[in-house]
Amino acid sequence: MSIKLNSGYEMPLVGFGCWKVDNATCADTVYNAIKVGYRLFDAAMDYGNCKEIGEGINRALDEGLVARDELFITSKLWNSYHDPKNVELALKKVLSDMKLDYIDLFLIHFPIAFKFVPFEEKYPPAFYCGDGDNFHYEDVPLLETWKAMEKLTKGGKAKSIGISNFSAALIYDLLRGAEIKPAVLQIEHHPYLQQPRLIEYVQSQGIAITAYSSFGPQSFLELKHSKALDTPTLFEHKTITSIADKYKKTPAQVLLRWASQRDIAIIPKSNNPDRLLQNLEVNDFNLSKEDFDEISKLDQDLRFNNPWDWDTKNRIPIFA
Repeated sequence: MSIKLNSGYEMPLVGFGCWKVDNATCADTVYNAIKVGYRLFDAAMDYGNCKEIGEGINRALDEGLVARDELFITSKLWNSYHDPKNVELALKKVLSDMKLDYIDLFLIHFPIAFKFVPFEEKYPPAFYCGDGDNFHYEDVPLLETWKAMEKLTKGGKAKSIGISNFSAALIYDLLRGAEIKPAVLQIEHHPYLQQPRLIEYVQSQGIAITAYSSFGPQSFLELKHSKALDTPTLFEHKTITSIADKYKKTPAQVLLRWASQRDIAIIPKSNNPDRLLQNLEVNDFNLSKEDFDEISKLDQDLRFNNPWDWDTKNRIPIFA
């Protein structure tokens, strides 16, 4: 199953998320995911594993397991490269690392512009802004970055462009000046953070949505995230487990179908071969209205990935 993007391209409804995939096993993990049937891979400059993702992809291509036009590869522009003169440089870096001729979807990772850090100084720079642990920002309006993103599509190096971690107000403003609408918005989305108004607005604008961290706190446990450690896992929540029992599915499959049934793309990750396949096979059953009503009661507006927590000296309230 797939979603038709406003750019004219088809994006698979279920993909493989490459965040936190260990570099040592990443190439094999991506290769094995392709063998199982995954065709969408969600990467980012900031994940630091683009080269390994590319190795896995190119191994599968070289062996004839899949053709390039059957794959949908997403990557993201990191905060350090928002200045228009650096946007194309960033994409070229991604393509060089992955050894690909083009990317299917390139997203602005966050609506935040850090000070530029040259690749040779530190890559990926993460929160490093050229001055130890101190954050430094650039005064680059989002529309200027977006205009540079639009140029990438005209050169064919990025088939589609989009945004990630944008609020509705920022999207509303961006659309006022955009020549090309974002094809996709990627957001944190799980039963503890449902964002129904944002989803309704974005989909009404013909913009597709990709959900990350579909399992809620589970995605952040290995990071020792304090909120995640203090939040009950959705895998054991009685609402989710009772629905899973009803359909003879796993809690993970219920959480994924809760999104995909509303045409929201999902990008779970797993190193376990059985769970890899289970996560891919989530569109063979439908949740009832009663199921959706019960899950809606779990919403706490609980966000785990929030830039407000990054820089304690200069708080960034993009979700305030």
